[in-house]
Amino acid sequence: MKKEFFENKIEGFSRLSKKEKIDWIESNYFRNQSTSILKKYWNNDKALQKIHDEFTENTLSNFYLPLGVAPNFLIDGKDYTIPMVIEESSVIAAACKAAKFWRNKGGFKTEILNFKKTGQVHFIFNGEKNKLFKFFNIIKSIFFEDSDSLNSSMKARGGGILDIEILDKTSDIENYFQINSIFDTVDSMGANFINSCLEQFAITLKREAKIYSEFDENEKEIDIIMSILSNYVPECIVKAEVSCDIQSIADNGMKGEEYAKKFAQAIEIAKTQTNRAVTHNKGIMNGIDSVVIATGNDFRAIEAAVHAYAAKDGFYKSLTDVSIENNIFKFWIEIPLSLGTVGGITNLHPLVKWSLDLLDNPKGKELMKIVAVAGLAQNFGAINSLITTGIQKGHMKMHLINILNSLNANDKEKEQLINFFKKNTVSYSSAKNELINLRKNGF
Repeated sequence: MKKEFFENKIEGFSRLSKKEKIDWIESNYFRNQSTSILKKYWNNDKALQKIHDEFTENTLSNFYLPLGVAPNFLIDGKDYTIPMVIEESSVIAAACKAAKFWRNKGGFKTEILNFKKTGQVHFIFNGEKNKLFKFFNIIKSIFFEDSDSLNSSMKARGGGILDIEILDKTSDIENYFQINSIFDTVDSMGANFINSCLEQFAITLKREAKIYSEFDENEKEIDIIMSILSNYVPECIVKAEVSCDIQSIADNGMKGEEYAKKFAQAIEIAKTQTNRAVTHNKGIMNGIDSVVIATGNDFRAIEAAVHAYAAKDGFYKSLTDVSIENNIFKFWIEIPLSLGTVGGITNLHPLVKWSLDLLDNPKGKELMKIVAVAGLAQNFGAINSLITTGIQKGHMKMHLINILNSLNANDKEKEQLINFFKKNTVSYSSAKNELINLRKNGF
């Protein structure tokens, strides 16, 4: 195996043409030709395919995921049909159901609680702390001056660098400090802007240290480790909520009081039991990630920030909460979301542009609200199923079509089996057995 591995090593792969890349992969890894399946997913529009090819390196083909929509969302009095990119069959159905459920109860209400992002210059300083802090206060204005060319356009849009501070982290790592910078990136995700500013701060820090008269020779040599934004955004928070009187929350034959009590108990379990909280929050992210992907944002950054936020109190817990007071049921989420509607691939990917058009081209803060609502709606749908019919009934009904496709059922067979399973439990084995019976009976 090792000999075969080293024989497959290649230099300069990225410089090969797409055809040459595919030929090399086929000759080294496939007994049968794989070109045909890759070509099936190429776009016939060569200009459009070229755009997709240039999104990343070593592109061979396009990997399709379904783009669906969830209509009937009423958010802050405005109607939305939300685009969602996801392969999990029940997610969009649950979002649609939740949207309809809350629509005639006033819909979803949202609020931006904070809108700050941070980045850090990480460095080692071998010297006296008090001298370092005095030095920083003297040169703080120079950080702003040196980054003015980077900051000016963002500042003109109402954002930019909000503050720069020095943090003592020597209790964590010997001689370790941070230049912590706070930003408002307005409607952009802002990664390139933040990182460019931080790299300039690092240059300024090293340069000014070398000429600072109160530093000795050792202190003048500040060791920059790295300059990078943080995807942890606990001060970029949006809140979404729904509420109604308890009687209105009744569902599936369950009275309002009983329903509200069970719902609150389910949330309490997710707030105190990590094994439940992880799955609980994963359901929230089903809704959030699908809209984040549809709008061309970085779902990996969102996931990392959200899960870190869920553990901010020292243990991992539910992102949603519930209250029952004065006969009013209230359900809400507070979540960190660093999103953008300009930059990145938002102006390049045709379906991202379409998705943003569908949402009436929202500003960054409005998109935060929409995405938070999608997460809250998804969580409501999941909890609603769990405390009433159970999660599998709806999920497996939606999954049935995937099972039948994997069994190569034709359209007539699908129609028959979908009708059959309206009153019967869905599983892979039961679907397979019923399909065999259909075929045996000459259907």
